[in-house]
Amino acid sequence: MHSIRAATPADIPAILDLIRALATYERAPDAVKTTEADLRRDGFGEQPCFECLIAENGDGEERGQPAGFALYFYNYSTWRGRSGIHLEDLFVLPRFRGQGIGKALLARVAARAAERGCPRLQWDVLAWNQTAIDFYQGLGAQFLDEWRIMRVNDEGIRSLATLAPASEPAR
Repeated sequence: MHSIRAATPADIPAILDLIRALATYERAPDAVKTTEADLRRDGFGEQPCFECLIAENGDGEERGQPAGFALYFYNYSTWRGRSGIHLEDLFVLPRFRGQGIGKALLARVAARAAERGCPRLQWDVLAWNQTAIDFYQGLGAQFLDEWRIMRVNDEGIRSLATLAPASEPAR
């Protein structure tokens, strides 16, 4: 049996370990630049940018050890006039898979969306991750085939920012 709870600042090292394990699973082990200080500032500071759930193993020698996590943040739909939730990460360590932990984490995020009156819960999934795709579709998730993710990173952001007109002074 497992339990799910809101993450606390004491969980920051475990969250970072889980993020790194997810990156390794997603074939990008060197992509994680996040630090414990980043997680503390952005998840547990005065104005949190995200919320995080921790699933703990409830059995055997690893009782109480983090088995997985869900990290999410709120977005806003101008068409619906309400905030929604974007699930950034949902990950269960391989040795704990098949025990319903991923489903329980996703259900808890959905419960949070329902509590807050969110009309949308969305996330991204890698095209090659058929196991995850099957899991999500089995829970009723649908692809948004008409939409494509667009992104600019790092230098692209700085380059685009140079095109911004000068700010007008405040009145």
